[in-house]
Amino acid sequence: MNAIVEELSRSLPDAHEAARVILRLLAALAAGTVIGLQRQHSHTPAGLRTHMLVCLGVTLFILAVDGLGQDALSRVIQGIATGVGFLGAGAIMKEKEEHQIRGLTTAAGIWMTSAIGVAIGLGRFGTALVGTICAWFVLAIVIKFEARDQPADGAERSR
Repeated sequence: MNAIVEELSRSLPDAHEAARVILRLLAALAAGTVIGLQRQHSHTPAGLRTHMLVCLGVTLFILAVDGLGQDALSRVIQGIATGVGFLGAGAIMKEKEEHQIRGLTTAAGIWMTSAIGVAIGLGRFGTALVGTICAWFVLAIVIKFEARDQPADGAERSR
């Protein structure tokens, strides 16, 4: 039992550090939930759990390299952007018969959720909040304007 407590006390040396980590991880869960609930409501392939996990995971990556310097942080952020890009690419499909590409908004939403996770991990809560609100606005409100411009043949836009 002492080994467990010792290991935890090395990574979270005081109550202030523990509170900082917990606050950022809870903020990541909240931001991922806001975007994920909207995507779940829209019946998209990447919904609530996906967005929560992406935001939480990205925040954890940022927290894990805290204190290692700007070079390390920069490389981690670059890796996150690339890795999440591949995750989002898995949601994109081209349909031969309809000549449409589906899943671009889902991929962009996952990518945006990861950017919000980076902001939270860096402690930029205001930036993350504004980003979350903007993402929700684009996903929940802008689609209503797109519906007005939908082609007469009833073809559905990509999600």
